[in-house]
Amino acid sequence: MRESLLLPPRSGSHLAVLQDLVALCKWRVVAVMLVCSQVGMLLAAPMPPLSTVIFGQLGIALAAAGAAAINHVVDRRLDALMRRTSRRPLASGRLSLPLALTWAMALSVSGIALLALMVNTLTAWLTLASLIGYALVYTLFLKRATPQNIVIGGVAGAAPPLLGWTSVTGTLGPEPLLLMLIIFAWTPPHFWALAIHKREEYAQAGVPMLPVTHGEAFTRLQVWLYGWLTVAATLLPFAIGMSGWLYLVGVSVLNVRFMVWNLRVWRGRDEQAPIRAFWFSIRYLLGVFLLLLADHYLAMAWH
Repeated sequence: MRESLLLPPRSGSHLAVLQDLVALCKWRVVAVMLVCSQVGMLLAAPMPPLSTVIFGQLGIALAAAGAAAINHVVDRRLDALMRRTSRRPLASGRLSLPLALTWAMALSVSGIALLALMVNTLTAWLTLASLIGYALVYTLFLKRATPQNIVIGGVAGAAPPLLGWTSVTGTLGPEPLLLMLIIFAWTPPHFWALAIHKREEYAQAGVPMLPVTHGEAFTRLQVWLYGWLTVAATLLPFAIGMSGWLYLVGVSVLNVRFMVWNLRVWRGRDEQAPIRAFWFSIRYLLGVFLLLLADHYLAMAWH
């Protein structure tokens, strides 16, 4: 049966349709991205122009939401096979494919256009590259092609602080690339912990995640090793003089807790350790970036 462009495939209220459209945007993930991009803005300039902050964050949010919606479109059949994702709007059939695709394109185009017109072209191009990298290269190809999908595709997901920085300065530099490196290093232990917890679902769906192709023991070791890589990356801001002692002390505390969870994952004695490590890693990343911000403003106050 041909799907309607304007209506969901089965009856439902307009509010329910709107809620499903919002669900396509993965707003919790987008919210974390916006925190990271905001930190990039504030580290680039103590008091960035309000218009840049508003239009920059709105453009990044719209583009990220569009990429998330495209992810739902591409993964709709895969999502239907996994218990964790089977109730998503497209996977469960609550939304039509044409409506979801139209929504995804509208969000993506409006976000990129807003950045190009109201912020700067560098940020618009970088955001477009990130959108294509996540929504198409990762979701459409890498996710199904290689167990290293998270590592390779992590570049796109690590872009928010870089985009925040370029929104304010219109230029690239080592500092925003370092912020991007932190998220890039953090992504594998963060997501592989979830992949261990959901290994059977990925195997059933035929997704070549690392625990499926190389086993849980190997993946647990990779979580431990990439955890140390993340620790090293988070120490670099202090090493290059980008941050001070407040950041070093705070991030050291966070790193100890982060690696305790990764150690529990590596040992494999606690079945709930991977999913708990996954949820803690989100708070960990937010903590790292908030510490960078607090240290930055404290240094300004002292001077």
